[in-house]
Amino acid sequence: MQGLMQHRPLLLSSLLEHARLYNGNTEIVSRVMSGAIERYGYADLDRRARKLAKALLRLGVRKGDRVATLAFNTFRHLELNYAVGGIGAICHTINPRLFHEQIRYILDHAEDVLLFVDTPLAPLARKIIGGQASIKKVIVLGSDADAVTSEIAGAVSYEAMIAAEDDGHNWEVFDELTACGLCYTSGTTGNPKGVLYSHRTTLLHAMMTKGRDCFDVYDRSTALALVPMFHANVSWGLPYAATMAGAKLVLPGAKLDGASLKELIVQEGVTTSNGVPTIWQVIIDELKKSGERVPLLERVVIAGSAPAPSMIETLEKEYGVDVGHVWGMTEVSPCGTSATMHRGSERLSYEEKLKLKVKQGRPIWGAEFQVTDPEGKPQARVGNAYGDLRVRGLWVLESYFKQEGASSFKDGWFTTGDVASIDEHGYVHLADRAKDLIKSGGEWISSIEVENVAVGHPGVAEAAVIGLPHPKWDERPVLIVIPKPGVTLEKRELLAFLEGKIAKWWMPDDVIFVSEIPHSATGKIQKVELRKQFQNYRIASAEAVAS
Repeated sequence: MQGLMQHRPLLLSSLLEHARLYNGNTEIVSRVMSGAIERYGYADLDRRARKLAKALLRLGVRKGDRVATLAFNTFRHLELNYAVGGIGAICHTINPRLFHEQIRYILDHAEDVLLFVDTPLAPLARKIIGGQASIKKVIVLGSDADAVTSEIAGAVSYEAMIAAEDDGHNWEVFDELTACGLCYTSGTTGNPKGVLYSHRTTLLHAMMTKGRDCFDVYDRSTALALVPMFHANVSWGLPYAATMAGAKLVLPGAKLDGASLKELIVQEGVTTSNGVPTIWQVIIDELKKSGERVPLLERVVIAGSAPAPSMIETLEKEYGVDVGHVWGMTEVSPCGTSATMHRGSERLSYEEKLKLKVKQGRPIWGAEFQVTDPEGKPQARVGNAYGDLRVRGLWVLESYFKQEGASSFKDGWFTTGDVASIDEHGYVHLADRAKDLIKSGGEWISSIEVENVAVGHPGVAEAAVIGLPHPKWDERPVLIVIPKPGVTLEKRELLAFLEGKIAKWWMPDDVIFVSEIPHSATGKIQKVELRKQFQNYRIASAEAVAS
């Protein structure tokens, strides 16, 4: 017997309908390409998205078509996500920081029919669309679009296009399993692979992440979406969660320098935000330089890589901001765990709680995790049994776009490529990416844990640890460091700082100072490139380093 309850499909358009009716005047604040701040309400977002939907249909976009974007976090990019999904098409957000060849591959693979581009990215669009058979038209975003449309053959202005439409479009009701978004992985192991999100998975993810375990967004919140919309399902789903809650939403545009972000946080009264550790370090440095406070900022969600304990401590103790460490990936929509405290943790010291916050956290309801040995047998939840991390759930990838990467899926589980353990309280602890673990004398060394300690040194701007060949131990860790501007560091000083904080046999055999560390288009350290860069480097003996 089935329950006698109404069934309505979970659709992106339902977020707009609700926001228009009950939070229509709540602000959406955008810094646009000129640097100016523009404001409107959720009712305006709904009205313009309806006009855009009519324009898309007039251009021949149909259900299942992919519509590409090369754009920053502004109200126009937000409109695109709602309008494209609202007609049953798929908004394909592309990372403009990818190599040109990767973007061309992604456009070809997705078979996008339209390309929307922000004005500063118009030169990039012009370079990559040559020979793209599927793209029928390029639409340039921004009030200054007319100045650059002539640079791209057949390009038209976004504002002119929607001005020609009325807002009489009615959102269609269709199957909630219909795809609405497409995001490609960074392709660190071969060509990028597409992750295709549905309306259902996107709304379920927003429902769970808007709560206290993650973004903690409610109608009186002011949410700053720092993560680009082209990262893992539109800024980790924060704009969708904000729309659902009726929260004020702040979009930073292309200006992600410390001064611009600090200005938005203070001026707009931001209460919650998201971002990778590097962007929060930029903001912390700006706050220290200016001496300003952020009295309304209550919560920061950090993911992408683990925040250093020193960063968490600075935000919490110096600025009174609660730090939530969340683990996720593009394939998990992206949020899967949150480092919330378990019942009984109130008796722990701050230092003990900090150790828990650095871990990847406990699974959010809707995502299940297990760790397996090489034979695929689940490991016990004891905290020291490491293995391959696997996940399944309500918003987890079932297969890649066009059925690629089949080896990542087995028995209904997605294998993440991480080596991890799970303890008795459910905390997931990532030891490393499988390919980044260092095996020395038959024992594993976690590069992540050494890095997290190293960046706690006040003179270290960024640190990376890689394994290099060693004649006796197979591999030994080497610490690569970017010193902070104006700071002179010595190897002996850094090694002394690490003593007592990591196992003795984890101590790096050498320290290399550099001015730059390579990053992927999503901001992650490229260990593969570092290993290539230093493949001929001769590790100094321990005695030489310590002398």
